[in-house]
Amino acid sequence: MKNLLTLILCLLVGVSFSQTKSSQRSPALTAGSAASAGMSDERLQRIDEMCEEHVKEGKLPGMVALVAKNGRIVYHKAFGMADSPAGKPMTKDAIFRIASQSKAITSTAVMMLWEEGKFRLDDPISKYIPEFKNPKVLRSFRYRDTTYNAAPAKREITIRHLLTHTSGIGYGVIDGDERFRMIYEKAGITDLFTTEDITIEESVKKLAKLPLHHDPGEGYVYSEGLDVLGYFIELISGMSFSDFLQERLFKPLDMNDTHFYLPSELADRLVKVQRKQGDQWEHYPVTFYDTNYPITGAKRFYSGGAGLSSTAKDYATFLQMYLNGGELNGIRFLSRTTIETMMQNQIKDFWEGSGRHYGLAFGVLDEVGVAQGGRGSLGTFDWGGYFNTQYFADPKEKIIGIIMKQTRGPVDDQTGWMFRMLVGQAVDN
Repeated sequence: MKNLLTLILCLLVGVSFSQTKSSQRSPALTAGSAASAGMSDERLQRIDEMCEEHVKEGKLPGMVALVAKNGRIVYHKAFGMADSPAGKPMTKDAIFRIASQSKAITSTAVMMLWEEGKFRLDDPISKYIPEFKNPKVLRSFRYRDTTYNAAPAKREITIRHLLTHTSGIGYGVIDGDERFRMIYEKAGITDLFTTEDITIEESVKKLAKLPLHHDPGEGYVYSEGLDVLGYFIELISGMSFSDFLQERLFKPLDMNDTHFYLPSELADRLVKVQRKQGDQWEHYPVTFYDTNYPITGAKRFYSGGAGLSSTAKDYATFLQMYLNGGELNGIRFLSRTTIETMMQNQIKDFWEGSGRHYGLAFGVLDEVGVAQGGRGSLGTFDWGGYFNTQYFADPKEKIIGIIMKQTRGPVDDQTGWMFRMLVGQAVDN
């Protein structure tokens, strides 16, 4: 009887902390005319010209671009090829590996649990993952045998440090410091995504034993902190990270094409990662990762920093929830006050002069960035992904812009900055 009562209590707690209804009810993203949303259809066609030119000149194999304003999709088109060697055209519902665009989704999940009072942002992560207790900072490194010396850090790594890339943790094979690439490889850290039979828990616990770039809070180094938080979410929620995102975020948002690993019925819509060889596009080969990870392999590694795949429309839906102040379809995912906190400068002056600061999930445009032109209004938030995807959302103009490609290796791709500028010049109210 006691066990039964405990189970019932746990279920009731789980229900009480699931999605809540909102007095606001913003509709789902739907197609609408540019004029009704205050944009010029004629000026939006300049995006066509830019995308078509990049494909025609062989700068990109293909892409999908989407623009939404005031909750209406006013532009959504596909260009070029999803798989050039196979002659497969790109489609608007194509699925892309969004890599680091996963980070904002992971951060959102963290903040949803924070709103439930499960932890404080400045709690040490070692309170929940004991392996991170007493971190050390790299002091010296010997290249000949990859051995090193490390000294105790001044302070513990906090959840806020992990959200903001100020923990001192590195990024393994894509780290800017060769010493950390070698240390992570020797320790068997799984970076980004994998087809191998490993869990995020196993990789994170290995990571916890390794030295840091700097004392927590005293620098900005792009990191695997969001992978650590993916495992943290599992511990706090009692669910797999994948199940948590599906139940608490993707399903209620109707983001049905967003997954760590694609169901078989969606696999054919996955765009091939391509690279330019001479004048031809070819499939990107297997390197330290297999680009087929979303559809093959063990499918057990839920990378909070880089593991998701999605469509332009699904990701626009996620961003629209933010522009609505944390609500969509009458469901409250985050409070407006929480989002305001998330958009504040969380990294001191580490990006000073760049035109942006970093919040708890996004890069956020400041006055310097606005003055540079073509980047959006004050408070516009953005990021991108390893396989050449970019997005931004402008809370003043209520505009979302997403452009998704799938390339690795050198390309003459100017679409990122051009797309953003062309969206802004199409405002017509």
